[in-house]
Amino acid sequence: MDFNLTQEQQIIQKAAREFAKGEFTGVARELDINEAYPTEIVKKARELDLMGLFIPEEYGGPGLGYLEQAMVLEEFWKIDPGIGQQLSSVTFGAEELILFGTEEQKKKWLPPLFEGDAVMGFAITEPDAGSDTAAATTTAVREGDEYVINGSKVMIGNGTVGTFMLVYCLTSPEEERKTARHSILIVETDRNGYKAEPMHGKMGLRASDTSAVYFNNVRVPRENLLGAEGNGFIQLMKFFDHSRSYVAGHGVGLAQGALDMAIKHVKGRKQFGRPIGSFQVTQFKIAEMATKVETARAMVYKSAWLLDQGKPDTKLTAMAKLYACHVAVEVVDESLQLHGGYGYFNDYDIERFYRAAKVLEIYEGTKEVEKIVISREILGKL
Repeated sequence: MDFNLTQEQQIIQKAAREFAKGEFTGVARELDINEAYPTEIVKKARELDLMGLFIPEEYGGPGLGYLEQAMVLEEFWKIDPGIGQQLSSVTFGAEELILFGTEEQKKKWLPPLFEGDAVMGFAITEPDAGSDTAAATTTAVREGDEYVINGSKVMIGNGTVGTFMLVYCLTSPEEERKTARHSILIVETDRNGYKAEPMHGKMGLRASDTSAVYFNNVRVPRENLLGAEGNGFIQLMKFFDHSRSYVAGHGVGLAQGALDMAIKHVKGRKQFGRPIGSFQVTQFKIAEMATKVETARAMVYKSAWLLDQGKPDTKLTAMAKLYACHVAVEVVDESLQLHGGYGYFNDYDIERFYRAAKVLEIYEGTKEVEKIVISREILGKL
């Protein structure tokens, strides 16, 4: 058992850290305030191959793994969650293409993510179908050699900036098994009937694109079906086994960033004639925060490493996502407390981190859903 990073991993980690510090620091607050998309940063990250690290070389990617993906995103989120989220989501859904796409689909859709300006997304959530994905009602009806899509999705990443989306659709409403009613289709965003509207007013992650997406008789060819018809729910669950590993890395990054801010502040801030870091109550808080971050990191790295070994562990991935994101919320809260009243103003980055943290316990599987997954894996069917 070796917990040391390889030389290549250390180089990648350092490159991501330096990129984030150099590119995010001066613009993060302004992008957050203006809800602005970080166009130039996305372009530079693409040029440095810092997005979608798990995509194989034969399809235009760096050919690394989910562990490297989690590590890079951790470095991004340490500096700014909003920009980190957007850089994470440019290739969001590529895992599904790798897992279930035909060779032709992989060669067509994956290389443009790195060789051009392609941006993708995965349209899953609906107004009345969030955690209950089997209840999604956006339909895709077969007409000859085409599917006709109608319905709407909400809170979709890259809806307005994406060039193509994976869309989770109801294709077999008559099927008795709820888990066999849906399919996943690839939809170009320039097709007639596709419409996306930005959703403003997010509490955090405001530099990332989030949209409501509408499908009005959107026609796509049958070859845009991803995997088998009626297998969409099963494919989606497999996707979560992969995506949640590095989303958990988001939590580790945010928590580490908040901890770093707390350490810097308690060393410099003086009360009662000495640094507040010299008080035992503060030292205990820092110790507890650091312990939680390190524990979360170990869980995230192990779950990602198992994916790279071809041994996905649904239970551990759900545990990593649940724990790392909970730690992010706890640590950022404690960090703001240590900042005192100053932390409540956006002159201090901890305010932005505080607003960003909560969504980690909601998207990509709420904390309640993760607990259901974990308990089912432990107890089995009762």
